[in-house]
Amino acid sequence: MSGLHVSRVRTLYRRILQLHQLLPPDLKALGDQYVKDEFRRHKTVGSEEAQRFLQEWEVYAATLSQQVNENRQNSTGKVCFGTSLSEEKLNDFRDEQIGQLQELMQEATKPNKQFSIAESTKPKL
Repeated sequence: MSGLHVSRVRTLYRRILQLHQLLPPDLKALGDQYVKDEFRRHKTVGSEEAQRFLQEWEVYAATLSQQVNENRQNSTGKVCFGTSLSEEKLNDFRDEQIGQLQELMQEATKPNKQFSIAESTKPKL
């Protein structure tokens, strides 16, 4: 893997985590964990799959950035994140990806949140 590719991956990864800082705490925790798992899972994929992976995450970052800005300007107080997937896009997914998407949707819509988010004023040691 070239140094340029590694730099692009790290920059994108940091950008996504920075955007997640602007999400509600439950979505931030869920999103952070998902991004970390996906980037780790795709560390050793081939060049073609790596390019597609990066393109999809760049689209995600751009969409999230746009939604964060729209939500900041929204005076109704209703916060909305996410986007619908077309049938064509869903048909491109492998069975494993459909399963991951289903698990993610279930986590994101659970009434009892899995994550307990508490702001700590103590520095981490």
